[in-house]
Formats: sequence, C-alpha cells, structure tokens
Amino acid sequence: MAQSRLFGTDGVRGAVGELLTPDLAVRLGRAAALQADSDRPQVLIVRDTRESGPMLEEALAAGVAAGGGDAMLGGVLPTPAASVLARRLGFDLAGVVSASHNPFEDNGIKFFNSRGRKLEDSSEAAIEARIAAPTGERVGGVRTLEGAFDDYIRELRTTFALDLSGLRVALDCANGATYRAAPVIFGALGADLELIGVEPDGRNINADRGSTHPEALIELVRGSGAHIGFAYDGDGDRVLAVDGAGSLHDGDDLIALIARDLQDRGELEGGVAVTVMTNFGFLTTMEAAGIEVAQTSVGDRHVIEALLERAWRLGGEQSGHIVWTEFTPTGDGIAAALLVLRALGGRRLEDVEPFRRLPQLLENVRIADRGAVDGAAQLWSAVEEENKKLEGRGRVLVRPSGTEPLLRVMVEAPDEGECEAITGRLVDVAQRELA
Repeated sequence: MAQSRLFGTDGVRGAVGELLTPDLAVRLGRAAALQADSDRPQVLIVRDTRESGPMLEEALAAGVAAGGGDAMLGGVLPTPAASVLARRLGFDLAGVVSASHNPFEDNGIKFFNSRGRKLEDSSEAAIEARIAAPTGERVGGVRTLEGAFDDYIRELRTTFALDLSGLRVALDCANGATYRAAPVIFGALGADLELIGVEPDGRNINADRGSTHPEALIELVRGSGAHIGFAYDGDGDRVLAVDGAGSLHDGDDLIALIARDLQDRGELEGGVAVTVMTNFGFLTTMEAAGIEVAQTSVGDRHVIEALLERAWRLGGEQSGHIVWTEFTPTGDGIAAALLVLRALGGRRLEDVEPFRRLPQLLENVRIADRGAVDGAAQLWSAVEEENKKLEGRGRVLVRPSGTEPLLRVMVEAPDEGECEAITGRLVDVAQRELA
C-alpha cells in the first residue's frame, strides 16, 4: 500500500466507515505496537468529541494489545496533551483519534513518539508496511489512565504561572477536545469566562464554531464586553484571537507578539520558523527587530522540523498552529493563548500592533493538470517580473494545491489596488496557459 494512500500530512484521516474503519484502527494499533522500540510498549490514547471517537479509540487500543503493548486510555483531551504526557509520563508512543478541524463525519489517527514529536515519514512508512502483520505471540492489555486530564492541566498551570484576575476572557472551544481543558485552566488562573462551543454532542464539533468559524467568537466578544477571546479548532492544536474591539488576529499576529516578548525576556533562543504563507509585513518587522526567520512549506510538520533542526523554540502558521517547544514540540492552542496573555502583560490586544500587515490577496485558479505547472514558462516569467517590481515592498507566491486541481496565486503589496492589479494579471496568464 502506497504511503500517500494511508498516511497523509497529518496521520490517517478520512470519512468514518469508508477510509477509517474499526478494522483499520485495529491494524494501525497492532502495527504501531509491533514497530515500537520496546518489548511491551506503553501507549497512551486520547481522542476528541466525535461520536465515532469511542469506537475507534477501543479499536486502536485492541490493536495495541494485539501487538503486545499496553494501551492506556486518557479520554477526551486536546491533541497536544498526547505530546505533553508522552514525554512527562514516559510513554513509548501516543495515539490520537481526531480529525482536527474536519466535520464530525471524518475522523483520524496519528501518533507521537516518546519525545512528544509527530512520527517521521519513515516511522509512518514502517507502520504501514506492517499493517497486515498477524497478531504477535504476546498480548498486552487495555486500561483507563486515571488523572490524565489533571496531569495536562497541571503542566499548563506550572508552566504559565499567570494571574488573570479581573480579565474577562471569551473562549470558543468548537465543541471539541478543549471544551473542558480550556475553561478549567483559564478559570484556575483567575479569569472571568464567557463560553461557547462547550456542549459537545458528538456531531457539533467545528459546526459554526471554533477557529474555522471565528465570527461566532467575534459576536461573543462584542456582546459580552470580554477583554479578549480565543477560538480553538476541534482537536485544540490551533488558536485564533479576537481583541476587545472585535477584530480577528491570526497566527501571524500572535507569533509576532510572542516572538518580541520572548526576545525581551531573553528566552527566544534563535529565530522564528513560519511558512511561505506568512505575511510579508511579519518578515520585515522581524528583520527590523533582529529576529531571524526561517520559512518552510505549508504545514505545521515542516515548521516543527525547521525548529528541531535549528534548536529554535518558536514557530507556527497563519492558521493558528503555534509551536513553543519549551512546552511541547507540537502546536498547542491553549499554551499559545497563555503565551499571548503573558506577552500582553496587562495591555489590551487592540492597543498593540504586532506588525504592520500588507494587504494580501489569494485567488485559486482551476487548472487541467497540476503536473504541468512546473513547465508553465509564461506563468513563471510573469511571476519573476512581478516579484522584481515588488522587491523590498511585497511579493508574489504561486503554487499548486497539494490535493486539488488548483493553482494558488497569492500577492502581497503595499496597497490593495496594486495587490488586485498584480493578482489579475497573473490569474489571466495562468488561465491562458494552464486552464
């Protein structure tokens, strides 16, 4: 079975009953246990709130036991809790049953190693190669891990010893994995809370709530008088913020704010890793502050790889994946929100300009063949010409979608009019040559 047909960019993910079945979950759990560097691997399993979660959790655990490991069920927890607890409690492996920001009909399975890192491609390939392996001679066990939720909360509270007394915080937990954890930690730190997305029913995860639908949080902040708001996605590894005036702040804003604060504290340890989609204004602001920036391909996996290669601590994406390896080497929306509050130090987010954002326009062009993009001479000549005109003031980024027959054309320029004009010219060239 080819790698691309099972493990994708973030584990195995798809429609329940089609791609993702209990049988596949059993086989993945068994293969992961057989592949682990332990005679009797100890495997933590957590999940989000989807109605298919308990079924797949039990199937994954049965597979681990069939592979000779012990599966410890941590229950509903944010995905980053698996990373945190794998390191803190000494697990050989951690499995997460979640499809992140996807609708409830989908689900997924991904793994973290004993260091709290997502598995490398080679490790996923090794699991996939053993997907049809028979049950081993040893049989492990399955049991509930008591106190997993409390352990995760304790790690957050120990790391972020903040006093949020008098601060009114709005939280949108997307009816997902943060529905208990986020209110508990913010409440424990003294914040007054306004909550939505904290009544999961198995089917309402991400439905008109969370970081993919921030309008719900914007309305809550404006209507409640909250000082700040945070919206999480279904598995809790990304976050967006809304300031007290009701304006949305994406990952670029939050990373810039955190980076400057860590720099002032002497805790930045190198530079910041972001993706090629990061706003050009972020890059110029970091340069002016003397903060090195590494840009990667789109995807938090690439950001994390860049951080680990450079021994840096901070990185992330516009989407709200924010990684601070000092806490754990994966995106953690709750930890990122607490980093933001620490960086604000009592200031209002609407009174702070993390960086001056350039107007950005992104258009998708439907194309006949993604494979023909590399040879589109007229397009790349036009891109080069536009980038030369924008040098030092903005940029053009053109890339094919990784999953759809689309060409993504992104332009950043000092004003919206120039942005629209350049985008229009490039879209015309792309349509003539590739449509």
